[in-house]
Amino acid sequence: QVQLVESGGGLVQAGGSLRLSCTASGRTFSTYAYAMGWFRQAPGKEREFVAAISWSASITNFADSVKGRFTISRDVAKNTVYLQMNSLKPEDTAVYYCAADSNAYRNYAGRIESEYDYWGQGTQVTVSS
Repeated sequence: QVQLVESGGGLVQAGGSLRLSCTASGRTFSTYAYAMGWFRQAPGKEREFVAAISWSASITNFADSVKGRFTISRDVAKNTVYLQMNSLKPEDTAVYYCAADSNAYRNYAGRIESEYDYWGQGTQVTVSS
């Protein structure tokens, strides 16, 4: 059973920064071989795509609403994927979820939930105005 664990959420003022981390636990799961994504869900709204990175890190995708403010990266040695969030806005307030594709070495960074097979429990990000 693959388990993804997010961390790094919290309360921050508008204009501030946070870095979210996603690591895998449970059976051996090397995140480096899989496309990884971040999604978020604000209260009363559908879950939406935020960012994704291909297994090779050669492809990244971002939602228009975060482009230029968020970056996604991976640390192979630490088996961790990061979402660096800068210039945060109150509308970025949401629960952020990490997701992993189960198809190894697919050089693609998907924007759609159904493209991901493993999900974390989420971490709350709250941006105050």
